[in-house]
Amino acid sequence: MKLSQVQSQQLNYQQIQGLKLLQMSSWELEQYLRELAQENPLIDLESEAPSEEEQDELLRYLQWLEDNDYQNLYCQQVSEDEMDPLSQVGTEGGLEETLFRFLSRQLYTMDLEEDLADMVRYLASSLDSRGYLTVPLSELARNGPFPLSRLEQALEILRGLEPAGVGAENLSQCLELQLRRIREDGPALAIVRGYLVPLARRHYSSIAAKLNISVVQVKQAEAVIRELDPRPGAVFECPEQIPYILPDIFVDENGGRYTVRARRSGQPPFQINGYYRKLLLQSQDRQVREYLQGKLQQAESVLRAVDQRESTLLRCAQAIADVQAEFFRWGPQALRPMRMADIAKTLGLHESTISRAVREKYVQCPQGVYPMNYFFSRGVTSKKNGPQIGGVAARLLLKQLIDQEDHQNPLSDQKLAALLAQAGCPVSRRTVAKYREEMDVPDMSGRKVRF
Repeated sequence: MKLSQVQSQQLNYQQIQGLKLLQMSSWELEQYLRELAQENPLIDLESEAPSEEEQDELLRYLQWLEDNDYQNLYCQQVSEDEMDPLSQVGTEGGLEETLFRFLSRQLYTMDLEEDLADMVRYLASSLDSRGYLTVPLSELARNGPFPLSRLEQALEILRGLEPAGVGAENLSQCLELQLRRIREDGPALAIVRGYLVPLARRHYSSIAAKLNISVVQVKQAEAVIRELDPRPGAVFECPEQIPYILPDIFVDENGGRYTVRARRSGQPPFQINGYYRKLLLQSQDRQVREYLQGKLQQAESVLRAVDQRESTLLRCAQAIADVQAEFFRWGPQALRPMRMADIAKTLGLHESTISRAVREKYVQCPQGVYPMNYFFSRGVTSKKNGPQIGGVAARLLLKQLIDQEDHQNPLSDQKLAALLAQAGCPVSRRTVAKYREEMDVPDMSGRKVRF
């Protein structure tokens, strides 16, 4: 046996968290903070924390919801304000149609007892985004104010509403409800009841044999089934919000030098909730104090990590701005060759840190909005003089030469290489061909115009 000392460097939790947040885009960071705020009461994403009176009112309201849990399933959507379209004008969501509202309005044209109509609305509020009722009626009866026998009656009414297929437990039942609505009682009905999987696999012969019909009849039934809607409630779904590009860095010219600033400009992404901070100091309950202390440490750790993220991002962006000043002044044709290793050496950071810092980050400058990794490119080199011009600029110069050529006598790759060398961009004929193919530009014969 032999003892030996070995030096090793291990990352602590704070460093790991800092690296995790550093590589997040702005949109990912906002989503992360929103999710974190859901589980950490000390994180307040609003600019102003609620007053103590507002907090007490909120706690009383939450207690009331807990005591009347069936109202959560009912979604409080049967209130007069909810059903009054004018009350929604100017609010978030406005007059946007929903499946619940669409179903509820149909009840007004039916001669139903009010309590039975409430039961139908109760079931309608429990439908998923497809329009399916996947929660068992027994569970809804147990958690709500309505008996099971009456809910079964309400379910039959719900399944008779438009769109056809709502209230089904699964796909098979959803399709069956739609077929019954159009009075289809042939092979299509039998297939949706027990042969959807074989039909999806196109086992026509097997289905035909089991139902004692022809393959032609199976295919005709398939055509009918394909006209049905497997998700009748989906038409009322809100479209997913498109994550727009949010520039992380803005580049401005100040006294001939390009300087950078962050989008948040030093503003913290959230506040520490004053109510819970005060509760941490005043509470005599040991478990409460331990819980809040842990959440406070988590919130402060995230704040430090976000601050470090912004600091690293600003340092990296400023280093890029110093190197690429000509780009910000003249545009892509002046983009200089630059490697992440060069910026890492300038800032005294590891190259992987630079890679994380520029990942999915965007810069807004006088030339437009660019991803940060756009500014990193290898240089076009020659054996004698070394790097002369960036790869992006070389492609732009090549495209300019091709656009200006005589289309009846286009330039060969060899001639283009010679002209690029005269412009201070020495490249080989093979490199010219590579750039040309990357830009989807034909060769000399393909560019020649013939009359």
